[in-house]
Amino acid sequence: MSTTFQLDTSTSRANPTPAPMKRLTVPKIMRRKVDGVTEEPLVMLTAYTARQAQLLDPHCDMLLVGDSLGQVIYGLPSTLPVTLDMMVAHGAAVVRGSYHSVVVVDMPFGSYEASPQQAFESASRILAETGAAAVKLEGGQAMAETIRFLSQRGIPVMAHVGLTPQAVNALGGYMARGRSDAEEAKIVADGKAVEEAGAFAVVIEGVVEDIAIRLTEEVAIPTIGIGASAKCDGQVLVTEDMLGMFERVPRFVKKYNDIAAVISETAAQYAEEVRDRSFPGEAQVYPAKKD
Repeated sequence: MSTTFQLDTSTSRANPTPAPMKRLTVPKIMRRKVDGVTEEPLVMLTAYTARQAQLLDPHCDMLLVGDSLGQVIYGLPSTLPVTLDMMVAHGAAVVRGSYHSVVVVDMPFGSYEASPQQAFESASRILAETGAAAVKLEGGQAMAETIRFLSQRGIPVMAHVGLTPQAVNALGGYMARGRSDAEEAKIVADGKAVEEAGAFAVVIEGVVEDIAIRLTEEVAIPTIGIGASAKCDGQVLVTEDMLGMFERVPRFVKKYNDIAAVISETAAQYAEEVRDRSFPGEAQVYPAKKD
């Protein structure tokens, strides 16, 4: 029996019940790519809360507690202000709400760049306090030493190359990468460097499709595309984007629903019923005690 828990939704509270199956592991994720080919692509979505994790978990191989929560949850202008405390709190909630997926937690800006030792302190805290299986950090060749340091000490690392949102100030914005020969060479070199350093997978974000395909073919570890190519070994999206919670989304997002409209319409109906006093109705109030 797994020691993780899922939420019992037959009640309105988070009463844990034993998980019905064992959780996937990092080695199992790596073994999905055999001789350079992943027959069944890996499915990854972001999650930030226990209930969200519970709904996504049966359909995903990995759940990413992304630093995108800075914008999606907290309304911040970028991922840069996100703190380690935020990531730990949300990471723990996602682990509690899931039982199947490998949970990966983003390391926030400023928590790992100074040195491999700083990265180890931050990553070990994340894993210890959340129960997650792995961390993710941005950067290629520049972070190879850090990835190697963490991997050799038992911390699985997912790398992230191409468009790296934490470097938005240095990159000059969120434009697609790889439109020059020099950029293509750097992205490919970054991907190979993180593989050699011990990363178990690599996110390829916002790059010209040919580069994503080339890198997927040239590294043995799984590649996870976001604004890359369907030929990557897997895909990840910010869940709120693909659900249609926001009007403006990046080019690479497909909106699978319009949940924002559902929420707005439902709130409008509730407000109308409160104002005309039709809510609460007989079914929502407690009758008087009978003698």
